[in-house]
Amino acid sequence: MGIVAALFAAIIAIFAQIIIPLPLIPITGQTFAIGLAITVLGLHYGTISVLLYILLGAVGLPVFSGMTGGMGIIFGPTGGYIVGFLAQAILMGIYFQLFGTTKTHSIINNLLGMIVTLLFGMIWLKYWGHLTWTAAFTGGVVPFLFVGVLKAVLAGWIGSLLRHRLIRLKLLPTQAERSL
Repeated sequence: MGIVAALFAAIIAIFAQIIIPLPLIPITGQTFAIGLAITVLGLHYGTISVLLYILLGAVGLPVFSGMTGGMGIIFGPTGGYIVGFLAQAILMGIYFQLFGTTKTHSIINNLLGMIVTLLFGMIWLKYWGHLTWTAAFTGGVVPFLFVGVLKAVLAGWIGSLLRHRLIRLKLLPTQAERSL
């Protein structure tokens, strides 16, 4: 399973390069890939994949959007979103353990995960850019809502299908098997 977590860290890095540029913070595919990783892998391995992705970027590998990496990115205007990815992984993983990974729960959970990441990003942006709450919300949340909802729904739906098919093919352990 560790290899699968590393594979999903690579998938997140690849999707981070899908970029729609905006003035301060771009729309990227990495949030879709993060939701997908957590939906497929669950709390433990989903969190490991996200943490591995962040650590690879922190040490300077160009895995963040725009083929960037390094601590300067984490401490820059997009740092709150990157930190939010880890909070998203943990909270989504806990939700899945409590409520399961049906399509409905997967979509709801990905929507909640999107909100968590956007909140971390907005709070970081407010303090990093010395903005008002209104400006941080307008610049750090509003531009991402429509696309974020779309990515969350797709990650929940596709992730749920993928997870259940991988379990059926015995390529991914069930929740009960992970507990052993």
